[in-house]
Amino acid sequence: MSVKTTAETARERAIEAYDSARGNAANVGRKAGDGIDEAPLIALAGGLAIGALLAALLPKTAKETELLGGVGERLTDAARTAADAAKGAGKAKLEELGLTRDAGAETLKSILKGAGDATKASAQAALGAVRDKK
Repeated sequence: MSVKTTAETARERAIEAYDSARGNAANVGRKAGDGIDEAPLIALAGGLAIGALLAALLPKTAKETELLGGVGERLTDAARTAADAAKGAGKAKLEELGLTRDAGAETLKSILKGAGDATKASAQAALGAVRDKK
């Protein structure tokens, strides 16, 4: 294969890769737009989470401290209070439904015991069938 042919082949592959990447990017953008249309609150929550993460990663400047002062602390306190309230409400609702840690442990024990009993019965039936064939 000549240098010219190799260069042309490489160029064609680069063009194909570019076209493919451009098409994929368009599809991703379209899917993201569809997702936002279908679940705008989830998109909003995701955007807020990304913003909070970026804010946490970027260093605080002196100007921010000067301008915002205690706003950040008040926001943090409000967010912590909201999270505690949500956790408490969720826990209360689970308890109301009888979905406590103890109830879950008992259910798991019951399932495991039932599975063990079923395994034992299956093994005994298989053994019995083999003995009957002899």
